[in-house]
Amino acid sequence: MSQALVVLSGGQDSTTCLYWALDHFGAGQVEAVTFDYGQRHRIELDCAARIAAQAGTPQTVLPINTFAVLGGNALTGRGIAVQAGVDAQTRLPNTFVPGRNLIFLTFAAALAYQRGFRNVVTGVTQTDYSGYPDCRQAAIQALEQTLRLGMEYAITIHTPLMFKSKADTVRLARVLGALPALADTHTCYNGVQPPCGECPACRLRAQGFAEAGITDPLIERFQHPAAPYS
Repeated sequence: MSQALVVLSGGQDSTTCLYWALDHFGAGQVEAVTFDYGQRHRIELDCAARIAAQAGTPQTVLPINTFAVLGGNALTGRGIAVQAGVDAQTRLPNTFVPGRNLIFLTFAAALAYQRGFRNVVTGVTQTDYSGYPDCRQAAIQALEQTLRLGMEYAITIHTPLMFKSKADTVRLARVLGALPALADTHTCYNGVQPPCGECPACRLRAQGFAEAGITDPLIERFQHPAAPYS
């Protein structure tokens, strides 16, 4: 039976993909990998651990401190505030970490190789890609081909959310039974809980739930802490 490794950040999209993988490949056939890359929103590491445990999925945490050393963006650089919009020169948001998804997927593929898995699942999406060029289908397809050639290994990168809007992703999470797990996810770029509600990630998440007509279980959790989402 096919086995899969899910890149699990602790966020909304990767958690939905974890449940997609469990549904697609079967319980006991899925593992998760989480990257500690010096991210500002480090609370997501704790979220990822709890989500993996709740799903009964083995999790590996890999440290990558190079991004923090490089800096230059609001997610790993010190003293850089998260800003809305894009840079006038690069046309990219200042939360873009150059090469992040490419590095993550390369390490995930290497771990999958060691495990004997031929499937890697990631939550990147081109429809709501927030201006990140390494979330586009063309970039992922090119990387998949490079990994196959470079490792002589038939690895497949699955992107179940690639052409889904945030509202579509919320609806998929409901179908997969992932909504309770989303109560423990983290999206806020400012790394705070309750989420700030103002950063681009918070606004995109809120818009998705609003368009889907579904209450965000994370917000529900903080509004009614004594009544867990079900």
